[in-house]
Amino acid sequence: MSTDKKEERDRSFLESVFLKLLMNFTWWVNRKDPNNQNLFAGGFLGLDNIGVFDRSAELPEGGTMHQSDGTAWMCFYCLTMFGIACELAGGVNGEPVIEAYEDMASKFFEHFVQIVDAMNLHGGTGLWDDDDGFYYDQVKCGVTDKVISLKTRSLVGVLPLIAVSVLEVEKMNSLPGFQRRFNWFLKYQPNLRQHIIQRKSTRNDSSDAFLLAIPSEERLRRMLGYILDEDEFLSEYGLRSLSKYHEKHPYVFEPNSKREQCVSYSPAESKTSMFGGNSNWRGPIWLCINYLVIEALERYHRSYGDDWKVECPTRSGNWMNLREVAQELAKRLVKIFLLNEDGKRPLNGDESIYSTDPHFRDLVLFYEYFHGDTGRGLGASHQTGWTALIIQHIQDIAELRRD
Repeated sequence: MSTDKKEERDRSFLESVFLKLLMNFTWWVNRKDPNNQNLFAGGFLGLDNIGVFDRSAELPEGGTMHQSDGTAWMCFYCLTMFGIACELAGGVNGEPVIEAYEDMASKFFEHFVQIVDAMNLHGGTGLWDDDDGFYYDQVKCGVTDKVISLKTRSLVGVLPLIAVSVLEVEKMNSLPGFQRRFNWFLKYQPNLRQHIIQRKSTRNDSSDAFLLAIPSEERLRRMLGYILDEDEFLSEYGLRSLSKYHEKHPYVFEPNSKREQCVSYSPAESKTSMFGGNSNWRGPIWLCINYLVIEALERYHRSYGDDWKVECPTRSGNWMNLREVAQELAKRLVKIFLLNEDGKRPLNGDESIYSTDPHFRDLVLFYEYFHGDTGRGLGASHQTGWTALIIQHIQDIAELRRD
Protein backbone atom coordinates (compact mmCIF):
# COMPACT_ATOMS: atom_id res chain seq x y z
CA MET A 1 0.00 0.00 0.00
CA SER A 2 1.35 3.43 -0.90
CA THR A 3 2.10 5.94 1.85
CA ASP A 4 -0.50 8.37 0.45
CA LYS A 5 -3.21 5.70 0.61
CA LYS A 6 -2.27 4.80 4.19
CA GLU A 7 -2.32 8.44 5.31
CA GLU A 8 -5.71 8.89 3.67
CA ARG A 9 -7.09 5.90 5.59
CA ASP A 10 -5.50 7.13 8.84
CA ARG A 11 -7.12 10.52 8.40
CA SER A 12 -10.49 8.97 7.62
CA PHE A 13 -10.24 6.91 10.80
CA LEU A 14 -9.34 9.97 12.90
CA GLU A 15 -12.27 11.93 11.49
CA SER A 16 -14.64 9.09 12.28
CA VAL A 17 -13.41 8.41 15.80
CA PHE A 18 -13.12 12.13 16.67
CA LEU A 19 -16.87 12.65 16.31
CA LYS A 20 -17.67 9.63 18.47
CA LEU A 21 -15.14 10.63 21.11
CA LEU A 22 -16.57 14.14 21.14
CA MET A 23 -19.95 12.73 22.16
CA ASN A 24 -18.35 10.56 24.83
CA PHE A 25 -16.30 13.47 26.17
CA THR A 26 -19.43 15.62 26.38
CA TRP A 27 -21.21 12.87 28.34
CA TRP A 28 -18.39 12.78 30.91
CA VAL A 29 -18.39 16.55 31.29
CA ASN A 30 -22.17 16.74 31.69
CA ARG A 31 -22.65 13.68 33.91
CA LYS A 32 -19.48 13.25 35.97
CA ASP A 33 -18.65 16.83 36.98
CA PRO A 34 -21.47 17.08 39.53
CA ASN A 35 -20.76 20.60 40.79
CA ASN A 36 -19.55 22.10 37.50
CA GLN A 37 -16.10 22.68 39.03
CA ASN A 38 -13.97 20.75 36.49
CA LEU A 39 -13.40 18.07 39.17
CA PHE A 40 -14.76 14.67 38.18
CA ALA A 41 -16.37 11.94 40.24
CA GLY A 42 -18.22 8.64 40.04
CA GLY A 43 -16.89 7.48 36.70
CA PHE A 44 -15.89 3.84 36.27
CA LEU A 45 -12.27 3.90 35.08
CA GLY A 46 -11.52 0.19 35.45
CA LEU A 47 -9.20 0.52 38.45
CA ASP A 48 -11.71 -1.65 40.32
CA ASN A 49 -10.66 -1.99 43.97
CA ILE A 50 -7.98 0.72 44.06
CA GLY A 51 -10.11 2.98 46.25
CA VAL A 52 -11.14 2.71 49.87
CA PHE A 53 -14.66 1.88 48.63
CA ASP A 54 -16.49 1.37 45.34
CA ARG A 55 -16.19 4.80 43.73
CA SER A 56 -18.87 3.99 41.15
CA ALA A 57 -21.51 3.54 43.85
CA GLU A 58 -23.12 5.93 46.30
CA LEU A 59 -20.61 7.04 48.90
CA PRO A 60 -20.84 5.83 52.48
CA GLU A 61 -22.33 8.53 54.69
CA GLY A 62 -23.49 10.35 51.54
CA GLY A 63 -21.49 13.29 50.24
CA THR A 64 -19.56 13.75 47.03
CA MET A 65 -16.17 12.73 45.76
CA HIS A 66 -13.52 14.35 43.60
CA GLN A 67 -11.37 11.75 41.89
CA SER A 68 -7.72 12.48 41.24
CA ASP A 69 -7.45 9.79 38.57
CA GLY A 70 -10.84 10.65 37.01
CA THR A 71 -9.91 14.32 36.76
CA ALA A 72 -6.45 13.47 35.42
CA TRP A 73 -8.06 11.17 32.87
CA MET A 74 -10.23 14.03 31.61
CA CYS A 75 -7.08 16.15 31.22
CA PHE A 76 -5.52 13.28 29.27
CA TYR A 77 -8.71 13.05 27.21
CA CYS A 78 -8.52 16.79 26.43
CA LEU A 79 -4.92 16.55 25.25
CA THR A 80 -5.69 13.51 23.10
CA MET A 81 -8.60 15.32 21.45
CA PHE A 82 -6.44 18.43 21.12
CA GLY A 83 -3.78 16.41 19.31
CA ILE A 84 -6.30 14.83 16.93
CA ALA A 85 -7.87 18.21 16.19
CA CYS A 86 -4.47 19.75 15.39
CA GLU A 87 -3.68 16.85 13.07
CA LEU A 88 -7.01 17.10 11.26
CA ALA A 89 -6.73 20.90 11.01
CA GLY A 90 -3.88 20.44 8.52
CA GLY A 91 -1.72 23.46 7.73
CA VAL A 92 1.55 21.56 7.15
CA ASN A 93 3.33 20.81 3.87
CA GLY A 94 1.05 23.15 1.98
CA GLU A 95 -2.18 21.55 3.23
CA PRO A 96 -5.18 23.87 3.56
CA VAL A 97 -6.20 24.77 7.11
CA ILE A 98 -9.61 23.47 8.18
CA GLU A 99 -10.97 26.11 10.52
CA ALA A 100 -13.57 23.87 12.15
CA TYR A 101 -10.79 21.65 13.54
CA GLU A 102 -8.78 24.72 14.58
CA ASP A 103 -11.79 25.76 16.68
CA MET A 104 -11.94 22.29 18.25
CA ALA A 105 -8.22 22.46 19.04
CA SER A 106 -8.83 25.77 20.85
CA LYS A 107 -11.80 24.29 22.72
CA PHE A 108 -9.84 21.31 24.05
CA PHE A 109 -6.74 23.37 24.87
CA GLU A 110 -8.79 25.81 26.96
CA HIS A 111 -10.77 23.04 28.65
CA PHE A 112 -7.53 21.26 29.55
CA VAL A 113 -6.13 24.37 31.24
CA GLN A 114 -9.36 24.90 33.18
CA ILE A 115 -9.30 21.33 34.52
CA VAL A 116 -5.62 21.67 35.45
CA ASP A 117 -6.44 24.87 37.33
CA ALA A 118 -9.20 23.13 39.32
CA MET A 119 -7.03 20.12 40.07
CA ASN A 120 -4.20 22.27 41.40
CA LEU A 121 -5.95 25.27 42.95
CA HIS A 122 -9.63 24.57 43.75
CA GLY A 123 -10.19 25.37 47.41
CA GLY A 124 -6.52 26.29 47.81
CA THR A 125 -4.40 23.42 46.49
CA GLY A 126 -7.03 21.38 44.64
CA LEU A 127 -6.46 17.64 44.92
CA TRP A 128 -2.77 18.19 45.72
CA ASP A 129 -1.60 17.62 49.29
CA ASP A 130 1.30 19.97 49.90
CA ASP A 131 2.39 18.24 53.10
CA ASP A 132 2.74 14.85 51.43
CA GLY A 133 3.64 16.04 47.92
CA PHE A 134 1.05 13.84 46.19
CA TYR A 135 -2.41 13.94 44.59
CA TYR A 136 -5.30 12.24 46.40
CA ASP A 137 -9.02 11.63 45.96
CA GLN A 138 -11.15 13.84 48.18
CA VAL A 139 -14.50 13.20 49.85
CA LYS A 140 -16.84 15.98 50.95
CA CYS A 141 -18.92 14.51 53.74
CA GLY A 142 -22.67 14.86 53.31
CA VAL A 143 -23.53 15.83 56.88
CA THR A 144 -20.67 18.11 57.92
CA ASP A 145 -19.35 19.32 54.52
CA LYS A 146 -15.91 18.42 55.84
CA VAL A 147 -13.39 17.65 53.05
CA ILE A 148 -11.25 14.55 53.65
CA SER A 149 -8.26 13.54 51.52
CA LEU A 150 -8.15 9.76 51.05
CA LYS A 151 -4.43 9.38 51.62
CA THR A 152 -3.66 6.16 49.83
CA ARG A 153 -0.54 6.44 47.71
CA SER A 154 -1.73 4.63 44.62
CA LEU A 155 -2.05 5.04 40.87
CA VAL A 156 -4.88 7.46 41.71
CA GLY A 157 -2.14 9.99 42.51
CA VAL A 158 0.25 8.87 39.76
CA LEU A 159 -2.18 9.32 36.85
CA PRO A 160 -1.93 13.14 36.93
CA LEU A 161 1.55 12.60 35.51
CA ILE A 162 0.29 11.05 32.24
CA ALA A 163 -1.65 14.10 31.02
CA VAL A 164 1.22 15.91 29.32
CA SER A 165 1.94 17.24 25.86
CA VAL A 166 4.52 19.49 24.23
CA LEU A 167 3.14 22.13 21.86
CA GLU A 168 5.80 23.22 19.41
CA VAL A 169 5.58 26.83 18.21
CA GLU A 170 6.31 25.55 14.71
CA LYS A 171 3.05 23.58 14.76
CA MET A 172 1.13 26.49 16.25
CA ASN A 173 2.39 28.81 13.50
CA SER A 174 0.83 26.50 10.91
CA LEU A 175 -2.61 27.09 12.45
CA PRO A 176 -3.16 30.87 12.46
CA GLY A 177 -6.70 30.68 13.87
CA PHE A 178 -5.59 28.57 16.82
CA GLN A 179 -2.54 30.80 17.30
CA ARG A 180 -4.73 33.92 17.56
CA ARG A 181 -6.98 32.23 20.12
CA PHE A 182 -3.96 30.93 22.05
CA ASN A 183 -2.42 34.41 22.26
CA TRP A 184 -5.80 35.88 23.31
CA PHE A 185 -6.05 33.26 26.05
CA LEU A 186 -2.58 34.10 27.40
CA LYS A 187 -3.41 37.81 27.41
CA TYR A 188 -6.90 37.77 28.91
CA GLN A 189 -6.71 34.75 31.23
CA PRO A 190 -3.72 35.69 33.44
CA ASN A 191 -4.86 33.43 36.29
CA LEU A 192 -4.74 30.39 34.01
CA ARG A 193 -1.55 31.31 32.19
CA GLN A 194 0.59 29.94 35.03
CA HIS A 195 -0.34 26.40 33.92
CA ILE A 196 1.29 26.87 30.49
CA ILE A 197 5.05 26.53 30.76
CA GLN A 198 7.14 28.09 27.99
CA ARG A 199 10.58 26.56 27.41
CA LYS A 200 13.14 26.27 24.64
CA SER A 201 12.31 23.46 22.25
CA THR A 202 14.60 20.44 22.59
CA ARG A 203 13.99 19.75 18.90
CA ASN A 204 14.93 23.22 17.66
CA ASP A 205 17.15 25.48 19.80
CA SER A 206 15.98 28.57 17.92
CA SER A 207 12.32 27.96 18.72
CA ASP A 208 10.09 27.77 21.78
CA ALA A 209 7.69 25.12 22.94
CA PHE A 210 4.91 25.06 25.52
CA LEU A 211 4.62 22.29 28.10
CA LEU A 212 1.02 21.37 28.88
CA ALA A 213 0.91 19.31 32.08
CA ILE A 214 -0.90 18.97 35.41
CA PRO A 215 1.98 19.12 37.93
CA SER A 216 4.36 22.05 38.07
CA GLU A 217 8.07 21.36 37.84
CA GLU A 218 8.41 21.32 41.63
CA ARG A 219 5.37 19.05 42.10
CA LEU A 220 6.59 16.67 39.41
CA ARG A 221 9.87 16.27 41.25
CA ARG A 222 8.06 15.53 44.52
CA MET A 223 5.80 12.96 42.83
CA LEU A 224 8.78 11.21 41.26
CA GLY A 225 10.33 10.93 44.71
CA TYR A 226 7.57 8.44 45.57
CA ILE A 227 7.21 6.85 42.14
CA LEU A 228 10.92 5.98 41.91
CA ASP A 229 11.24 4.80 45.52
CA GLU A 230 11.73 1.04 45.83
CA ASP A 231 10.01 1.16 49.23
CA GLU A 232 6.97 2.73 47.56
CA PHE A 233 6.02 2.25 43.87
CA LEU A 234 9.19 1.10 42.14
CA SER A 235 9.42 -2.68 42.00
CA GLU A 236 12.20 -4.70 40.41
CA TYR A 237 9.65 -5.36 37.65
CA GLY A 238 7.97 -1.98 37.15
CA LEU A 239 5.60 0.32 39.00
CA ARG A 240 3.22 -1.10 41.58
CA SER A 241 -0.42 0.01 41.61
CA LEU A 242 -0.31 0.75 45.36
CA SER A 243 2.72 1.87 47.35
CA LYS A 244 4.49 -0.81 49.37
CA TYR A 245 4.40 1.75 52.20
CA HIS A 246 0.86 0.56 52.92
CA GLU A 247 2.11 -2.96 53.70
CA LYS A 248 3.10 -1.75 57.16
CA HIS A 249 0.91 1.36 57.19
CA PRO A 250 -2.62 0.47 55.96
CA TYR A 251 -4.87 3.40 55.24
CA VAL A 252 -8.02 3.35 57.38
CA PHE A 253 -11.11 5.40 56.51
CA GLU A 254 -13.44 5.72 59.49
CA PRO A 255 -16.20 8.26 58.80
CA ASN A 256 -18.09 9.41 61.88
CA SER A 257 -16.54 6.61 63.96
CA LYS A 258 -18.66 3.99 62.18
CA ARG A 259 -17.52 0.89 60.29
CA GLU A 260 -13.94 1.39 59.16
CA GLN A 261 -12.69 0.63 55.66
CA CYS A 262 -9.07 -0.24 55.01
CA VAL A 263 -6.59 -0.31 52.13
CA SER A 264 -3.38 -2.29 52.52
CA TYR A 265 -0.67 -3.47 50.15
CA SER A 266 -1.61 -6.78 48.46
CA PRO A 267 0.90 -7.57 45.70
CA ALA A 268 -0.81 -10.74 44.43
CA GLU A 269 -4.48 -11.77 44.17
CA SER A 270 -7.17 -9.51 45.59
CA LYS A 271 -8.13 -9.89 49.25
CA THR A 272 -11.45 -8.08 48.73
CA SER A 273 -14.68 -9.07 47.00
CA MET A 274 -15.08 -5.66 45.37
CA PHE A 275 -15.93 -5.98 41.65
CA GLY A 276 -16.05 -9.76 42.05
CA GLY A 277 -12.57 -9.98 43.56
CA ASN A 278 -11.03 -11.22 40.31
CA SER A 279 -8.65 -8.31 39.74
CA ASN A 280 -6.41 -6.36 42.06
CA TRP A 281 -5.17 -2.76 41.93
CA ARG A 282 -3.74 -2.71 45.45
CA GLY A 283 -0.16 -3.65 44.68
CA PRO A 284 0.31 -5.62 41.44
CA ILE A 285 2.03 -4.27 38.33
CA TRP A 286 -0.23 -3.42 35.39
CA LEU A 287 1.40 -3.04 31.97
CA CYS A 288 -1.18 -0.58 30.63
CA ILE A 289 -0.51 2.10 33.27
CA ASN A 290 3.25 1.53 33.22
CA TYR A 291 3.17 2.09 29.46
CA LEU A 292 1.34 5.41 29.86
CA VAL A 293 3.79 6.57 32.54
CA ILE A 294 6.79 5.72 30.34
CA GLU A 295 5.26 7.61 27.39
CA ALA A 296 4.63 10.60 29.66
CA LEU A 297 8.20 10.66 30.98
CA GLU A 298 9.49 10.75 27.42
CA ARG A 299 7.24 13.76 26.71
CA TYR A 300 8.44 15.54 29.84
CA HIS A 301 12.00 14.93 28.67
CA ARG A 302 11.18 16.68 25.38
CA SER A 303 10.50 19.80 27.43
CA TYR A 304 12.93 19.55 30.34
CA GLY A 305 15.84 18.09 28.37
CA ASP A 306 18.95 16.17 29.43
CA ASP A 307 19.97 18.41 32.32
CA TRP A 308 16.78 17.98 34.38
CA LYS A 309 17.51 14.92 36.51
CA VAL A 310 16.09 12.93 39.42
CA GLU A 311 17.46 10.14 41.59
CA CYS A 312 16.51 6.74 40.23
CA PRO A 313 15.95 4.85 42.43
CA THR A 314 15.18 7.47 45.09
CA ARG A 315 18.06 7.86 47.61
CA SER A 316 20.40 5.81 45.37
CA GLY A 317 22.67 8.70 44.40
CA ASN A 318 22.12 7.64 40.76
CA TRP A 319 20.84 10.62 38.77
CA MET A 320 18.99 10.22 35.48
CA ASN A 321 17.18 12.50 33.05
CA LEU A 322 13.56 11.58 32.36
CA ARG A 323 14.28 9.70 29.14
CA GLU A 324 16.73 7.54 31.07
CA VAL A 325 14.12 7.01 33.79
CA ALA A 326 11.62 5.91 31.12
CA GLN A 327 14.19 3.47 29.75
CA GLU A 328 14.90 2.11 33.23
CA LEU A 329 11.20 1.46 33.83
CA ALA A 330 10.91 -0.29 30.46
CA LYS A 331 13.90 -2.53 31.30
CA ARG A 332 12.31 -3.51 34.61
CA LEU A 333 9.05 -4.44 32.87
CA VAL A 334 10.87 -6.50 30.25
CA LYS A 335 12.62 -8.49 33.01
CA ILE A 336 9.25 -10.09 33.80
CA PHE A 337 9.44 -11.94 30.48
CA LEU A 338 13.17 -12.70 30.23
CA LEU A 339 15.07 -15.72 31.50
CA ASN A 340 16.85 -14.81 34.75
CA GLU A 341 20.14 -16.20 36.10
CA ASP A 342 18.26 -19.36 37.21
CA GLY A 343 16.91 -19.95 33.72
CA LYS A 344 13.37 -18.97 34.76
CA ARG A 345 11.02 -16.25 33.59
CA PRO A 346 9.61 -14.32 36.58
CA LEU A 347 6.10 -14.37 35.05
CA ASN A 348 5.98 -18.16 35.53
CA GLY A 349 6.61 -18.03 39.27
CA ASP A 350 7.52 -21.42 40.74
CA GLU A 351 5.99 -23.47 37.92
CA SER A 352 9.07 -25.54 37.04
CA ILE A 353 7.61 -27.02 33.85
CA TYR A 354 8.27 -23.70 32.08
CA SER A 355 12.00 -23.88 32.83
CA THR A 356 12.64 -27.65 32.65
CA ASP A 357 10.41 -28.97 29.88
CA PRO A 358 11.68 -28.05 26.37
CA HIS A 359 8.09 -28.07 25.09
CA PHE A 360 7.11 -25.31 27.51
CA ARG A 361 10.37 -23.44 27.93
CA ASP A 362 9.60 -20.84 25.26
CA LEU A 363 5.89 -20.56 26.00
CA VAL A 364 5.34 -16.97 27.11
CA LEU A 365 1.91 -16.07 28.47
CA PHE A 366 0.58 -12.50 28.48
CA TYR A 367 -0.94 -12.28 31.95
CA GLU A 368 -3.44 -9.62 32.98
CA TYR A 369 -1.26 -8.21 35.78
CA PHE A 370 1.85 -9.20 37.74
CA HIS A 371 2.93 -9.70 41.34
CA GLY A 372 4.21 -6.41 42.78
CA ASP A 373 7.34 -8.01 44.27
CA THR A 374 8.14 -11.15 42.24
CA GLY A 375 6.73 -10.38 38.77
CA ARG A 376 4.65 -13.60 38.76
CA GLY A 377 1.79 -13.51 36.26
CA LEU A 378 -1.71 -13.15 37.71
CA GLY A 379 -5.30 -12.97 36.50
CA ALA A 380 -6.20 -13.88 32.93
CA SER A 381 -3.27 -15.64 31.25
CA HIS A 382 -4.12 -14.46 27.72
CA GLN A 383 -4.53 -10.71 28.24
CA THR A 384 -2.87 -10.04 24.91
CA GLY A 385 -4.45 -6.59 24.63
CA TRP A 386 -2.52 -4.28 26.89
CA THR A 387 0.10 -6.78 28.08
CA ALA A 388 1.27 -7.13 24.47
CA LEU A 389 2.51 -3.54 24.84
CA ILE A 390 5.65 -5.15 26.26
CA ILE A 391 6.67 -5.86 22.66
CA GLN A 392 7.16 -2.13 22.08
CA HIS A 393 9.45 -1.90 25.11
CA ILE A 394 11.45 -4.93 23.96
CA GLN A 395 11.90 -3.36 20.52
CA ASP A 396 12.92 0.02 22.02
CA ILE A 397 15.52 -1.61 24.29
CA ALA A 398 16.90 -3.67 21.40
CA GLU A 399 17.30 -0.52 19.29
CA LEU A 400 19.07 1.24 22.18
CA ARG A 401 21.57 -1.60 22.46
CA ARG A 402 22.11 -1.63 18.70
CA ASP A 403 22.89 2.10 18.73
